[in-house]
Amino acid sequence: MAAEAGMRVNVASLLALGDDTVELLGERKDGEALAQACAGARMLRSACRSESDDLEVQMKEYQEKIKSCKEKIEKTKSETIADDELNALQKEMEEKLQDEQCLRQDLRAVRDELDNLDSQRDSIEQRKEALRKMEKEMMKAQNMLSMCVSVTKIMPNFEDKDKISGYIVDKNMKKLERFEFDKTTPPVDICNNLWKMV
Repeated sequence: MAAEAGMRVNVASLLALGDDTVELLGERKDGEALAQACAGARMLRSACRSESDDLEVQMKEYQEKIKSCKEKIEKTKSETIADDELNALQKEMEEKLQDEQCLRQDLRAVRDELDNLDSQRDSIEQRKEALRKMEKEMMKAQNMLSMCVSVTKIMPNFEDKDKISGYIVDKNMKKLERFEFDKTTPPVDICNNLWKMV
């Protein structure tokens, strides 16, 4: 079969690739990993399309053979051939019809896989765009924090969730003095104390 000569797609492998892609997207990877996953999906899609084309060519060949068999049967019926020969031709035609039906099922499965790959690719593209936006927002927030630190000389500590804490820094961002307040401390007292430290 021409399809066996080309690349065959194993459904279990395809599903495993889909699971790996979903797992990959579940983790917070950078855009490069997403691009690699997208390239893998495109390669698989290309292989599926190639197999689909091979199956269509084979289907046409089988349809021509079936047509030829039908013509032979009609011709032999008109020439009143032996029953054994007629039975053999009918059996051959039935086998060709079964082969065609199998090819149609394979073609349907390949088309379903292609649709699935298209939706996965769209999902990957959407996630890549969301990642780009998040990176842009993070860069914007870092720039804003850097500007606030250089203006106020106060570097907050975001890791300590239980208290309001941070450092007073100099113009080279060197930590000079640590500060720490309870969350229950009134904001006015915090501002006054920080002002005295600066």
